[in-house]
Order: sequence, then structure tokens, then C-alpha cells
Amino acid sequence: MSLTDPAQVNSSASDSTSPALQTPSGSFPDLVCFAHLHWDFVWQRPQHLLSRFAQHGRVLYVEDPFVHPDQVEPHLEIKERQSGVKVVVAHLPFGLTWQDSDAAQTKLLAEYFEKENFKQYIFWYYTPMALNKSRDFQPVLTIYDCMDELASFKFAPDGLREREQELFKKADLVFTGGYTIYESKKLQHPDAHPFPSSIDKDHFGLARQPMDDPADQAGIAHPRIGFFGVVDERLDIELLRQLATNHPEWQFVIIGPVVKISDDQLPRQKNIHYLGGKNYLELPSYLHGWDVATLLFADNESTKYISPTKTPEYLAAGRPVVSTPIRDVVRPYGDLNLVQIAANADDFGRAIEKALVQTQDADWRRRTDEYLATISWDLTWQQMRDLMLARLQAKSTNAATETADSSLVSAS
Repeated sequence: MSLTDPAQVNSSASDSTSPALQTPSGSFPDLVCFAHLHWDFVWQRPQHLLSRFAQHGRVLYVEDPFVHPDQVEPHLEIKERQSGVKVVVAHLPFGLTWQDSDAAQTKLLAEYFEKENFKQYIFWYYTPMALNKSRDFQPVLTIYDCMDELASFKFAPDGLREREQELFKKADLVFTGGYTIYESKKLQHPDAHPFPSSIDKDHFGLARQPMDDPADQAGIAHPRIGFFGVVDERLDIELLRQLATNHPEWQFVIIGPVVKISDDQLPRQKNIHYLGGKNYLELPSYLHGWDVATLLFADNESTKYISPTKTPEYLAAGRPVVSTPIRDVVRPYGDLNLVQIAANADDFGRAIEKALVQTQDADWRRRTDEYLATISWDLTWQQMRDLMLARLQAKSTNAATETADSSLVSAS
């Protein structure tokens, strides 16, 4: 399918001429994910879910394009990952308008679909902005996995809210990354389902076993108060600054890449240690060496709807946790008295003091493990899969009925 005009691509998913699904019961068509996050950046929700889908079929992970500073022929780069997912990146020359950029990406994807025989496929969106390059295709199912309120993030693209409304109209199912954002999105789509952050218990449970301290952490004294995650506008850097000032006897270990904020904004007390980004496989060894884990999130628009994956990961590692009052941490972890909640530096410091002895609390450990036994990424994937299969079956049945009715009308 060599295209010169994106309008020549198949019509959208909402088109009544969409073909009936023709896959065996219980199996999936190919899955094409459009994401704003780089696959190799931080291992989080998309990686957990899509690596599981990749065990049952082909999965493409389409990232934002790479724009070259000079002239280059538009082309796709396909990067195969150990999980079975193929990462797709369009390479484009500098100077294209956004319309020309989207048209080029549409053409490249259409050609790749034809070459690799992608005929029946699911579209899975993490960013509504990807509609600009995908709206003219014809997926058999459209999923919007809304893990964050992206319009509230720093440097959010213009038109994001408008594109999200368009995606709501196209989506067959909407999944949300937590209960707070679900309460907002269920008002905008009739078939929304909350799937809060989950865990790979076996992976983070390694931190409960004897492990060597990583070299860059081994020289840091105890008590160690840790945080891992992306260091951006969601991190409460003033809270971190006050805690480090008020408690020079504690060592604060911060793991994660710094993005969207300047290094100059970060507090630089001697008892704060920025160790940079780490591979997902390394995280248990760092957690093993912490005394308390924290969620140092600010109270702002970018954190209103978040459901931090690290909450159950910290607990699975056996670390006591102190968090600012993020709603999806308060409910359920704070309400169940599994995580301590504190809104200011003084209260946060007192909560850390309690957490430093919490590992001796057998009742807390028992209750924590009982709750963690009810969640997993495998279970989340299975529940999503069941909803998708049911919707695919319903669409196939409806299409068959419409075909039969049309045949009867023609015969009469």
C-alpha cells in the first residue's frame, strides 16, 4: 500500500464498513500502541502490559518521530526488544510542518502494515496526539489506556484536550491508570474501567533477600530514605530540601532521570544523593539497602490524577513507605494503614521516624502481604484481555448480523 495521500488509508474505526473480526476465539489480532513515552526510558505501565500482550501476538510500539537536523529520506526504524515488542520510530527531516510530519508518518505506517501483513489490528493509545497520524486507519478495536492527565503536565502540547475528546468518540474501551482519573474519565466515555498501578511481586520481592549493595550506594550511610522515579515537576523539591535540612542524620537517595526541570532547581545538601536513572532490573538491589521508601510528590495539577506504580513496588520489596497525600495512595494504602501519609515537612519527618521501626511490626508485614496478594500485572493484563475479547466478539457478532440482514433485504 504505497500512499501519496494519507486520505487514501482505510477509513476510521467508527466507519460502519469496518470488516468483521476473523480471529479464533480467545486469540488477538495484532496490537499497535501509540505512545508519548520512549520504550527504553523507564520501565512502567506500558512495558508491563504490552510485554504481556506480546506473548500472544505481534505488538508494535510506535513512538514520536525522530527529527534530524539535516535532510533525510523519511523512513521507519524497527527495534526489536527482548520482550517481543517491536519499537517503531519514524525518522524525518527538519523543517516539516506538523501536517506534513503526520502525513509522512501515516504513509510510512501504511507501507509497513502492507509489507508485514497487518490487516486486522487493535489500536492502543497512550497519547491522543497520535490521532493526527493514525485516524485514517481502520482498527478492529480501539483502546485508550489513560494512565495520566497529560494536559496537566508541563509542556503539554496544544490541542491535547481536543484530541482526547476525539479519541473518546473513537475508543471502544477506556482504561484508566487509577481510580481518581477514572472518576473523571467515566463521565466522558460509557465503557471506562479503572486499572490502578500494579506490581511484579517476584521481581521486587528480590529486595527482601540478601543482596549486594550497588557500588554507587554502598558508601552512603544509614538511615537511608529513598525515592525512585522520574525527577520532574511532580517531585516536591521543597519538601525534599526541608527534610534534608531538618534531618541531617538521614541520607536521602534519589534514583531517576531528571527531565523537564533544571538540575539547578534541585536541592544540594550533603545528605542528598542523586544516583541518576537505573535499569529496572537493578531497582531491587537499591531498595534492599533502603530503610524507608518515599513518594515525595508535590500537590499540583500534574499529580492530581496520578496512581504511582512505585507504591506497591516499595511494599513488595518490604520497605515501609511514607507518602504525600496523593489520592490514589491515600485510597487504598493510607486507608488500610499500609502507607503513612503526611502533607508537610514536619509531619513527613515524624512519619519517617515511625517508618524506621516499622519493619519490626509483624502485623503490618502480614496485612501488607495480604493486600499485595490481590494485585499483579498478570491479573491486570488478564482482566483487560477479557474485556477486549468480549468487545471483539460482540463487534464480530454485530457485523455478522448486519451482513445477514443486508442479504435478506437484497434477496427480497
